[in-house]
Amino acid sequence: MANDEKPSRNEDEYFVRLDAELMKQRRLELDAAREAAERAACFMKCPKCSSELAERTMHQVKVDVCTNCGGVWLDAGELDLVRDARRSGVARFVDDLFGVER
Repeated sequence: MANDEKPSRNEDEYFVRLDAELMKQRRLELDAAREAAERAACFMKCPKCSSELAERTMHQVKVDVCTNCGGVWLDAGELDLVRDARRSGVARFVDDLFGVER
């Protein structure tokens, strides 16, 4: 007759708590996967037209240039490098940046 007994209240609470913890963990995993997918979809994409960005090095400064619209994008810290390049000849740097030939 021991098998016919209903689960005790403690057993019910245990399984409810276990289910809640498993659901919480699964939500965290799904959120992380969704965030990674969103990041991957935007990585090296032009913010203006969503085309691919190509990295170009100009006077030791790496900039991202859109292969479609020609937009130029700077990552964190690259603007400071541009300022440093300015001190050592901004005209040449800007000409190279925008493809102006002398």
